[in-house]
Amino acid sequence: MQGPPADPIARAARRALPATGIVLAGLTVVYAWVVWNAPPDRVQGVIQKILYVHPPLAFAAYLGFLITGVAGALYLVRRDDAYDRLASAAAEVGVLFATLMLITGPIWARGTWGRWWSWDLRLTLTLLLWFVYVAYLLLRTFTEGSERIARFAAVYGIAGLAVIPLNYFAVQLSQGSIHPENLERGSLGPGMGLPFLLGVLTTLTAFLFLLALRVDVGELRARARARLERAWARGEAA
Repeated sequence: MQGPPADPIARAARRALPATGIVLAGLTVVYAWVVWNAPPDRVQGVIQKILYVHPPLAFAAYLGFLITGVAGALYLVRRDDAYDRLASAAAEVGVLFATLMLITGPIWARGTWGRWWSWDLRLTLTLLLWFVYVAYLLLRTFTEGSERIARFAAVYGIAGLAVIPLNYFAVQLSQGSIHPENLERGSLGPGMGLPFLLGVLTTLTAFLFLLALRVDVGELRARARARLERAWARGEAA
């Protein structure tokens, strides 16, 4: 006996997987070639090429946490488990990209500032943002299937969004920050615009691919859990 049909979000994710995977593979090849041939910075040297990786990772992490908050709000309004699964999936992928951001950042800092870490406002808030959503995932892991926890996680995910603008504008909010200012139009040097753009496109495409994959897996797990619960209920009734 088959379970109920997949929810619209999961169906869309499943349909998007092949095309997204093909686009990601093509972008990755072009991105790697362009970054390899991009001119090194006259001051920082080759280490500067992390610019084409580090900020795009931050953008993908922000997007994941934003989707977590929006999907959580939709879950509170509509009480549809599909939005709850989307929120959880986006948080997982967002934490992955935030972790990579926290790895590449110190590598860049070591090559530029001569030290791995500084308790600068931007860096401290980035670490706080990571902890906020790791805690969200731990909450979901230990209480999977609980409607009460799903509601609490939705509110928590929405509240966590407050850290994102603080993190992004931390350089402007603090005085004497050692972190570079946020990129603006014309702030990139000659030959840096194309590799940076390709880095953003490739990273966001990777985010969408992983999000679609995680949504699909989450929906399949939910259907399997529902079948087990029905089988258990029939067994008890018998």
